[in-house]
Amino acid sequence: MLHVMKPGSHAAAEKIPSTVVLLIRHGQTPTTGQVLPGQAPSLHLSDKGEEQAREVAQRLAEVPISAIYSSPMERAQETAAPTVSVHGLELKVEPGLIECDFGEWTGRKLSELNTLEEWKAVQKTPSTFRFPGGESFVEMQDRMVAAIGNIAQQHPGEIVAAFSHADTIKAAVAHFVGTPLDSFQRIFIDTASISAVEFTGKSSGVSSHMLLTNSRTGSLGYLRDKLPKAPQS
Repeated sequence: MLHVMKPGSHAAAEKIPSTVVLLIRHGQTPTTGQVLPGQAPSLHLSDKGEEQAREVAQRLAEVPISAIYSSPMERAQETAAPTVSVHGLELKVEPGLIECDFGEWTGRKLSELNTLEEWKAVQKTPSTFRFPGGESFVEMQDRMVAAIGNIAQQHPGEIVAAFSHADTIKAAVAHFVGTPLDSFQRIFIDTASISAVEFTGKSSGVSSHMLLTNSRTGSLGYLRDKLPKAPQS
């Protein structure tokens, strides 16, 4: 695990190269915005989602990505596929990137759920809520942040991509910008959008901050400047 650097610490320590983890939401599916798909299998990208996946690959074509990770869900892996092809890398499945386990609410229509009294807690006080038979938002955030930290630790001085889901990315963004979990529903993450968190620091502690959130258009080739510069001969 990465350890957060304590403010004001001046202990001598080895500097760690900057690492950037790209957080990419999967593309559109036939049920996006209509139901809670959660961890139910066999939900694939729509035609629009496949188009979005190709656009993500184009946006990342000039980014020197060294590894690509994905949630186990089909829709995330299908979104990652064009980027995997462009960079000639092997896709690594990371269980910690999976969508929230919505338990008994999995597959239910949002139009039905938002009439429930419990839905108020989902929107207003998610830190107190556990999906019936499923995960709590706190558990989801903890394992998502841990997965991102572990990925960063394995790739010092590199840029890596992680394909995941809306709620998991929103919860991670809230953590990295210091927003309380109870406010994470105010963060918007579009389908096929790209966010990026940078890890910097020393072996005594690593700090993190968001470089961008919910980016939807344009090349991200400029991120190559975040990599360590080669020593001058």
